[in-house]
Amino acid sequence: MNANDVTHSAFSDESYYVSSRYRSIALVSLERIHVDSISAEFESILSESGMSEFKWSDLGGARERFAAIKLIDKVIEISLSGKLRVDVLIWDIADSRHSIRQRDDQANLQRMYFHLFDSTIRIRWPSGSIWELFPDEQSAIDWPKMSEVLLHSGRDFRLESDLFSPDYFRYGLFHDYKIRRIQELDSHDNPLIQLADLFAGMGAYSYSCYEKFVQCEKDLNGQMSFELCDNEENLVEVSKRDCERCKVISHLNRVCKKHRLSVSLITKQGFYSYKPDYPINFWMYETQHPNDKAPTIQ
Repeated sequence: MNANDVTHSAFSDESYYVSSRYRSIALVSLERIHVDSISAEFESILSESGMSEFKWSDLGGARERFAAIKLIDKVIEISLSGKLRVDVLIWDIADSRHSIRQRDDQANLQRMYFHLFDSTIRIRWPSGSIWELFPDEQSAIDWPKMSEVLLHSGRDFRLESDLFSPDYFRYGLFHDYKIRRIQELDSHDNPLIQLADLFAGMGAYSYSCYEKFVQCEKDLNGQMSFELCDNEENLVEVSKRDCERCKVISHLNRVCKKHRLSVSLITKQGFYSYKPDYPINFWMYETQHPNDKAPTIQ
């Protein structure tokens, strides 16, 4: 294995994996030559914000909100230059694919990671790229097992695996890229994994707490600025913690509109990208065919 020929790097984390109806994973990807300089820019923001690590789960006050907004602004700036992209995959465990008996959530998470890795690496970046992947070491994934699949690539690869459908191999989804290594990292020491955590958190939260966002907007503006929901009777109480998070959601929505990134919040009542090739991409997983079901516990 030659790590010196790696051309691209990707950093990942998941959010709301255990108990939420909506769950998500995010992938921050970029050319390897930019990793150090871009990481340093985000480290500087965290340092100026008086934080050693950003976690979506800790976002409950003004300090974390201001830091999140600065991180978002820097992500947008760098992504518009073509140096970085963020892809977020969200799924609903109440849909037809996931609402089944004895659903195996860990195996399903593995499949969702593969969907996100493959679609981002194969479609969004140049063919022939050589990758290194850095997931958060606190992930629920069995990365050694996942590596058995992802570290193999090329036209001779036909590994039989219980992780994925044979369709992945039948249609040659591994043929356009190579993955040289997968190394779990401590998010505390890696700001790009912290970015993945932020965007994964925003992706799932935007769906699960959309009504709270509506109420927060009303409370802040004194009235509805647009038709956010069917009627006000559906509105809910919003805690200070939720309000801080909703302010971050609102900020991302505004800057995406400002830069015409084709990211919608209102239409789907959660973040959704109409042009997934754009550098900020929120993807709500939809069943691919009638037999596309989440794996079950055997």
